[in-house]
Amino acid sequence: MMKDTAFDWIEEHRKELIDVSDAIWGFAEYGLLEEKSSRLLAETLEKYGWRVTRGVASMPTAIIADKGEGGPIIATMGEFDALPNLSNKPIPRKEQLVPGGMGHGCGHNIHGVTALGGAIAAGEALDRHKLKGTIRFYGTPAEENFSGKMIMVNHGLFDDVDAALSHHPGDLNVATLASSNVISGCRFAFHGRSSHAAGNPEAGRSALDAVELMNVGVNFLREHIIPEARIHYVIEAGGGQPNVVPDYARSHYYIRAPEQDLLEPIKQRVLKIAEGAALMTETRLEADVGWGGYHKIPNSVLSRVVTANMRQVGPPRYTEKDYEFAAEIAKSFPREDRETGLRKAKVPNWERYVGQDLVTEIFDAWDDGTTSAGSTDVADVSWITPSMEFRTAVNVNGAPGHSWQMTACAGSGVGHAALIFAAKTMAGSVLDLLNGPEMLIEAREEQVRRLRGRAYKKDPSIVAPVEKARELAKAYTGK
Repeated sequence: MMKDTAFDWIEEHRKELIDVSDAIWGFAEYGLLEEKSSRLLAETLEKYGWRVTRGVASMPTAIIADKGEGGPIIATMGEFDALPNLSNKPIPRKEQLVPGGMGHGCGHNIHGVTALGGAIAAGEALDRHKLKGTIRFYGTPAEENFSGKMIMVNHGLFDDVDAALSHHPGDLNVATLASSNVISGCRFAFHGRSSHAAGNPEAGRSALDAVELMNVGVNFLREHIIPEARIHYVIEAGGGQPNVVPDYARSHYYIRAPEQDLLEPIKQRVLKIAEGAALMTETRLEADVGWGGYHKIPNSVLSRVVTANMRQVGPPRYTEKDYEFAAEIAKSFPREDRETGLRKAKVPNWERYVGQDLVTEIFDAWDDGTTSAGSTDVADVSWITPSMEFRTAVNVNGAPGHSWQMTACAGSGVGHAALIFAAKTMAGSVLDLLNGPEMLIEAREEQVRRLRGRAYKKDPSIVAPVEKARELAKAYTGK
């Protein structure tokens, strides 16, 4: 009956939830600058009687909202930041909505609203059935660029939470048990000396040469690091005109590995290569290697709770139009990419899904003991409280993440169907945990076992780099 109250609320407010998601999809704001998205989420929570605190943990767009009193405290976490250069119309072909604009190429417009809808719906059941405990919504900015949850964790904002749930758009329906890579975000700025590139090149010291030499060195390094590690970079600043020797250039690197002790030696070698590039070019290096995040601590108890609720709700209800949309998207990438993705993820009976554009099956997690190549700031939360980020099929099976295809799906009927499915799953899982003290005890015991005596090292002095975000957003969009 309690879940019926929550599920009915979501059905009755289906259009409103979709409208909020579509509005955030249209705002498409860069991390730490999600002012419109944050305001809309906060106002929606306030509309339904939630206690809302804005601007927490040094982030103007971060939100915490509560419903209920006392323990246990069950959290939902919602993201709402967009990615540079991934603007696309909600159509099944590549066509930018805003030239050079931001886009929800990771579906975070849906991410935030499933957490919102699940929390509010569970809150309605909490009120109507006079349940004990607190439901808490975390509006978590900047997952893609500055790890907003990591900043919130370091400010102690998850310390009293008994369990935390999150939903991420993907192309399968599964409460995954894979860990994630540790990540370190590093910027390498080189300062040289400008001169006329033709008239007196001997007077110049090219910062761009330093960036390029560093990149070459790192690319040779790849052969000599563990195969599970990942290094990727962009050149954020590379000079102006070709006839001016650039006196400033900057690269931005992500370095990833399964655990911190595996990442640190790689990071130190990358730093040495940067120092060598500065030495070769007689430029000055300014390295910022401080930002990073932890790897995820999986939780099978929470995985089972979420999976059971997925099955109780039933898979996403895609329309014929949604299937036609997905079929068109599927034409935009090679079919072998789908097969490769299914095999790489070791999906059970993967051959069965090669012909499916939208996968409706609900999987039991098969990936305990593995490590995802990606990273997430949900991982930082998982060191503090038992946590689960489940996935539902928003993207077309086999289409890449961080892509125009995902942007299009996240603003379409495909995304809407998965949103409602995930919101109900979230609401049902929150209620199970709110009324299942034995589950919370078991989940906490599992978390402690998996941590193996390790502890999160907090730094409450960490402050969100909002001005850096403004600088980068302007560089990406010209605004």
